[in-house]
Amino acid sequence: MGADETIPAALELTDGRLNLRPWQDRDAAALSEAALESTQSVGRWLPWCHADYDRHAAMAWVTHCQAGWRSGEHFAFAVFDAASGDLLGGVGLGQRNRVHRSANLGYWVRQSRHGQGTASAAAAMVARFGFGRLGLIRIEIVALPDNRPSRRTAEKLGARFEAVARQRLWVREQACDAAVYALIPQDLG
Repeated sequence: MGADETIPAALELTDGRLNLRPWQDRDAAALSEAALESTQSVGRWLPWCHADYDRHAAMAWVTHCQAGWRSGEHFAFAVFDAASGDLLGGVGLGQRNRVHRSANLGYWVRQSRHGQGTASAAAAMVARFGFGRLGLIRIEIVALPDNRPSRRTAEKLGARFEAVARQRLWVREQACDAAVYALIPQDLG
C-alpha cells in the first residue's frame, strides 16, 4: 500500500461463517458486553479486559481503532457470526512498521465462543488482508509464554515459533517475556 493509498473503512472480510469489518460506534455496547463476559478468560491475558470495562471504555477503543484505520497505522476488525450477527471478538494488525513491511497480529474471542475455531479463522482472514492489501512480508504474533490458547491459534495459522523474547511485553506494570511467532505469506498456503 502506497503512502497515499487508503483502505476504505467500509471494507468487509468474510468466509461465510464469520464477517469482519472495522469497528463502528454502534459496536460499543456489544463490545462492553463481550468484555465483561470474558474477564475470567480473555482478561487473564489481556489487561484491558477487566470487570470495570464499560461502554465508555468500549467507545474509546472504537474511536482509537477508527483513528488508526484513517492513519493506516493499525487495522482492527470486529468479528461477527455471519448467521446471527453476534459480536464474537476482535482481531487486528497493529504496530505497523512501514520500512520493514511488518505488523503484529492480535486476536481475542468472547468466552462463550471459545473452542470453535473463531480466532484462527478470523486471524487468517486478517493475515491475508495484511499480506495482500498492505503489502506486508512478515506478521508477528506475540503472546505471554503461558497463554496456550493464543499460542495454539498461532500454530493453527501456520506461524512459526521463533523465540521467547526477554522482556518483550509490558503487562500489568511489569516487564514480561513473550513467545514470538512469525507468519510470512507462504505460511498461509
